[in-house]
Amino acid sequence: MSPHPPAAPNPALWRLVETWQRACADFLVLVRSLDEAQGSLPTDLPGWDVHANVAHTTHLEAVLAGAPEDTVEVPDAAHLTSPTSRYTEQGVLARRGRTLAELADELEQAVATRLAALRADPPTDASAPAPRTPADQGWPTGLLLRNRPFDVWLHDQDVRRAVGRPGGYDSPAAAHTLDVLGSGLPMVVGKRVAPSPGSTVRVVVPDAGRRWTLVVGQDGRAVPGTDADPATTTVTLSAEDLVVLGAGRRGPDQVQARVEGDVATGERLLASLAVTP
Repeated sequence: MSPHPPAAPNPALWRLVETWQRACADFLVLVRSLDEAQGSLPTDLPGWDVHANVAHTTHLEAVLAGAPEDTVEVPDAAHLTSPTSRYTEQGVLARRGRTLAELADELEQAVATRLAALRADPPTDASAPAPRTPADQGWPTGLLLRNRPFDVWLHDQDVRRAVGRPGGYDSPAAAHTLDVLGSGLPMVVGKRVAPSPGSTVRVVVPDAGRRWTLVVGQDGRAVPGTDADPATTTVTLSAEDLVVLGAGRRGPDQVQARVEGDVATGERLLASLAVTP
């Protein structure tokens, strides 16, 4: 008897798979264009150089593809401030002796293995438990598929900034990352910035053609508004500045943002944008 054909993938989930695959492919091209000396260049992530960013990405993709977890001793360091950071450091330390080319080969194989598994058993339910997650975090499938292109692309950008090779903002993963950061704005505005009820905060990213408007209700919650809502505070910044702030890579004093209207609210927003762990 022939096996049952795989179920049709959920279109939205499969778009995330395709975005992740493209992000990994782009990252591999970048990594393979570097020389080994560039691996030691520092990045915006404390304690991590270019090599560490590549090793980290390789580690997580290898685990998701079925490789055993790395178990190495992690000495105390200033940048290790949580169980999650100590977990990710294991993958970095375990790969310290490998060249960038070797890391690229491992990453390419892990991506191919995981992609084959996804094609054989496509994701259909975003709420279903993911088959495997880093550190057994127990994420649902939708969250895992959302997080992976976001994480890969952010590390691609960490490397690009370190080696002075900007680019990648016209990719599906870049658009996805801006979507993820934008989806966090209601929480940032309502809970962290907490402007007075009736305020309207607008974030504008001209070079990406993006703008988000948040209206603060009497209960203090910030909900999406429209361009017709007059803004009491408008913050205008570049896509890269939104990314480095939203991903916690840099602080407000390291970006070029323009605040109009309620300046204090705008400054609190810029200081509160980081939504990554």
